[in-house]
Amino acid sequence: MPNSPHAEGPDTSTEGPDTTFATVFRRALQQRGLPLERIRDHLRAQQITISLATLSHWQRGRSQPERAQSLRAVDALEPLLNLPTGTLRSLLGPHRPRGGPPPVDPTVARTVYGENSDVEQALGDAFPQFNEGLRPLTIQETVCLDEHRSIHETSITTVVQAVRDDVKHLTVVHFLDSPKAGTVDLAVPYGPPPRTRFLPELGCVAADIPLGRQLARTETAVVAYTLRAASDVSHQHERRVITPLRAYLLHVRFHPLALPTGCWSYQREQIGAEPRQRRRTALDSFHTTHLLPTHCKPGIYGIEWEWPDRGVADMVGEDDI
Repeated sequence: MPNSPHAEGPDTSTEGPDTTFATVFRRALQQRGLPLERIRDHLRAQQITISLATLSHWQRGRSQPERAQSLRAVDALEPLLNLPTGTLRSLLGPHRPRGGPPPVDPTVARTVYGENSDVEQALGDAFPQFNEGLRPLTIQETVCLDEHRSIHETSITTVVQAVRDDVKHLTVVHFLDSPKAGTVDLAVPYGPPPRTRFLPELGCVAADIPLGRQLARTETAVVAYTLRAASDVSHQHERRVITPLRAYLLHVRFHPLALPTGCWSYQREQIGAEPRQRRRTALDSFHTTHLLPTHCKPGIYGIEWEWPDRGVADMVGEDDI
């Protein structure tokens, strides 16, 4: 039999990390000997409908009361659990936003890039806030090589979602194969030209691409742009992923007068790590090959290729982030 309503209530005076809504609620249930079914029926008698699953989540800390009816339930439970008025309410944390992605974890970027990476050098003091308000959902890019075996054009389309309000632009950084000054051009198909910075000492270009309007949290935008540059021979193209992606499509198109002898897709956990999951990819009759991983974890995804031996010196391939 449950204890009398006038029995001594549970101890809620303990301070520390265990003093949460979930722990106090669970402890009160145990001390009163009340099953969740009894709690549900007690609330129903007061025209408050809370499912057993929700009550279970509350006591396990998997969720907390937030909606108006849930808060009414909290107030109704305190007398039943012999808790002082306001005890459970005072333990509720801030409202948890619903329906949107979690914030970007800044530590993941350094896990993928490494300490004092070329990306951090390119962005300087802005690196800790690198696209912190946006999470990419999907990325599609088409890489075109010319008859000189160099990547001369890359077209990128990214779908992003805001993780906070008032997000205005997407920052991109591209590292190129020994780019030549005056040949780098980053263009958008509509709107004003983005603010672009060419950093020859790092061999990269950075730009802040406007989203067209300020995004509110959970809103999405499509960002499209094209990067053109004259550079040396390319042997690979890869993308550095620092937040999980739903999908990433890398489509590589070769010039018919400069075809590789073979292409391989690969993944790496971080810059400098050995490639893994290396697989040969087919070259179709249009002289293209592609990579399409889904549910991408943070890491590096790319395609590399080999050229016929014609005395062309090996160079490092193009990297994008």
